[in-house]
Amino acid sequence: MKLNILQEIAQRTKERIETQKKVLPLDKIIEIVNSDAANDSPFTFPFEKALKSEDIAFICEIKKASPSKGIIAEKFPYLDIAKEYEAAGAAAISVLTEPFYFMGSDQYLREIADVVSIPLLRKDFTVDSYMIYEAKLLGASAVLLICSILNQDTLADYITIAHGLGLSALVETHSEEEVKMALSAGARIIGVNNRNLKTFTVDITLSERLRSLVPPDVLFVSESGLSTQGDIVKLRETGADAALIGETLMRAADKKAVLASMKFAGGGKVERKTFSTPERSSGFDY
Repeated sequence: MKLNILQEIAQRTKERIETQKKVLPLDKIIEIVNSDAANDSPFTFPFEKALKSEDIAFICEIKKASPSKGIIAEKFPYLDIAKEYEAAGAAAISVLTEPFYFMGSDQYLREIADVVSIPLLRKDFTVDSYMIYEAKLLGASAVLLICSILNQDTLADYITIAHGLGLSALVETHSEEEVKMALSAGARIIGVNNRNLKTFTVDITLSERLRSLVPPDVLFVSESGLSTQGDIVKLRETGADAALIGETLMRAADKKAVLASMKFAGGGKVERKTFSTPERSSGFDY
């Protein structure tokens, strides 16, 4: 059976991690992480703190390419971009580390962690607990867990491992069923990817429709396809806690100006709505 692109990426990632385990076995990386953790200050979960702002927070992404768009940034001064994001007021930075389809690298994350003080999300296709320990060693404050490539038990296990390491977990969903799966697994941060990772079609209203499924005590992030001030105004009105923006910023010559325009879209902060989990299905089918 032919794999869709998401399954293909997940399979390639599994192969990549098996190779890395031969260089640094799982028990060894756990030993290193635990040793480092002993010298850490108490866990403060900076990624989650950064998203708990009075206004919508911006997670700005650093990526060179994507399967749907090809090369996004021919020139890729990732350290300069990270510094620019921080200076522009980004709440956090998402760093692509998947090498084959997004041309990312663990090196990017490791080096960016040394030049900025805001929290970093390791953006990758987490298919093995090994990758969560890796993220900790690389300097990340959060990992991405995608419901589409994990089952309920594995997702819950990965969230527990991440929290045990002081890492936040951004649990990515694309449907009502996946939002419920994330909540059942104990997610504290739920993202809705407006892009269907199987077909690459984008529907930015998906975040608006799924927002009401996420209770107020769980942080809500809208991801992908956000490119206009109008998009941000709508997210504010629906009570989103954060927006993850990648391609729009990566293609911008003046990233600081673009981020500023997003921040003050519609005059800036509006009164946030609160939501409760509905008692019955709303019938969305994605």
